[in-house]
Amino acid sequence: MARPIWTGAITFGLVSVPVAMYSATHEHEVDFHQFEKGTTDRIRYRRVNERTGKGVDFDDIVKGADVGGGDYVMLEQDELDSVAPGRSRSLEIDRFVELDTIDPLYYQKTYWLGPGSSDTAKVYGLLRDAMADSGRAAVGTLVMRGKEYLTAIRADGDLLVMQTMFFADEVRDPKDQIDDLPRRNAAKPAERHMAKQLIDSMSGRWRPADFRDTYTDRVKDLIKAKKAGKEVTPAAAAPEPTAASDLFEILRRSVEAASSRRKSSTAPKSSGRAKKTPAKNAKASEKSNQEDIAEMTKGDLLKLARDLDIAGRSTMSRPELTKAVRAAQRRGRRAA
Repeated sequence: MARPIWTGAITFGLVSVPVAMYSATHEHEVDFHQFEKGTTDRIRYRRVNERTGKGVDFDDIVKGADVGGGDYVMLEQDELDSVAPGRSRSLEIDRFVELDTIDPLYYQKTYWLGPGSSDTAKVYGLLRDAMADSGRAAVGTLVMRGKEYLTAIRADGDLLVMQTMFFADEVRDPKDQIDDLPRRNAAKPAERHMAKQLIDSMSGRWRPADFRDTYTDRVKDLIKAKKAGKEVTPAAAAPEPTAASDLFEILRRSVEAASSRRKSSTAPKSSGRAKKTPAKNAKASEKSNQEDIAEMTKGDLLKLARDLDIAGRSTMSRPELTKAVRAAQRRGRRAA
């Protein structure tokens, strides 16, 4: 089992829910060392005193804030911790908000939150289930590693998931970064219609496993090729920008290509089997729908149950919600 990177408690109202935080993601890029060009001499970084040139141990380093005029105020870590007593072990909830009202722009990094101990698992489960039923996220703040974080916590299946977020003053105004944005609706109606067709023809379900870091794969292949003394084949050059005069024709050909790919990927394979009857097609469709429901989070199931006007939905467990939603959908199909 992984060790938690932080332990503390979620607090809201008078309720305190002990939790343990775990990193939810890890990066997989190739690990490179640095060398002086033309040699096998490693480049090293050292902490040195710029006046004496001597190395300094990490424990002997303090932080200094520039207060102007070449003067600094020196601060040690315990002094920084003292200005927020207790907060380094408390994740304070300020409010609960509708999850879809949070702009993804503000999300920074994702963490799993587990129960703080087996003795407090029931309180953890209560918060998780109540948040799943409400479809809301908890927004609060946390002090960790000498920095305050804005956080959003949401229920996801059996887990509470926490995402650190940027504060409002950390998000740049795009108008200060980008000049000459084109005005809206500048394209011709036919071009906009064709662009929508292209989006429709390329639409599909979000499945994370469909995507892979192919650049890292190519870097690993490059390393293997150079190690074996083989010739390296460069990747194709980036396409030229689409000229405004060619836009409609390029869009039209793109729609045709996307539609052709979709048809070839969904066409039934020739295996000598009899074609499906309408009854079999209906069963296949129902099976696909059941698989979609099985992949939903409890929050999504609750929203669907609300749309289907299922009585008593807020007190149902996830299996009960799944069963009720499927039964309501079957009744709806029979009525149609």
